[in-house]
Amino acid sequence: MTRKQKRLTIIAGGMSFILAAVLLVMFAFSQSVAYFYMPADLATTEVSPGTRIRLGGLVAEGSVKRGEGSTVSFSVTDGSNTVPVSYTGILPDLFREGQGVVTEGAFDAATHSFVADSVLAKHDENYMPKEVADRLKEQGVWQHGEEAATQ
Repeated sequence: MTRKQKRLTIIAGGMSFILAAVLLVMFAFSQSVAYFYMPADLATTEVSPGTRIRLGGLVAEGSVKRGEGSTVSFSVTDGSNTVPVSYTGILPDLFREGQGVVTEGAFDAATHSFVADSVLAKHDENYMPKEVADRLKEQGVWQHGEEAATQ
């Protein structure tokens, strides 16, 4: 083997190693992606059961029901559509009806509801997750700051 052939073999081996590393990283990221949906999106989009997604909106008034242990069921709404959600665990302190929420989990085909494994609530009166706030503003359901407090 000549010196040039050895050099090309080493370069080809290095490139193969880098390509394999990039493919592994891309595969890992694709497995951790959770797409964001609003209840209106779910009415028009078919999401297969078991697919991890994020569901965001407002906690519907009068929908929070405590079950056995730490199981809670509630509904997430965007003003036009509502999705029932069940969650087992400790809710954030600021979780309440009429407040912004983002849940992450998957759909249960048997009950046609969303089973959440994490719930995020806004942390003060001026904050709502950007994705949720933007979508609710588009639909005229939520307004920022003083206007939201007076309604």
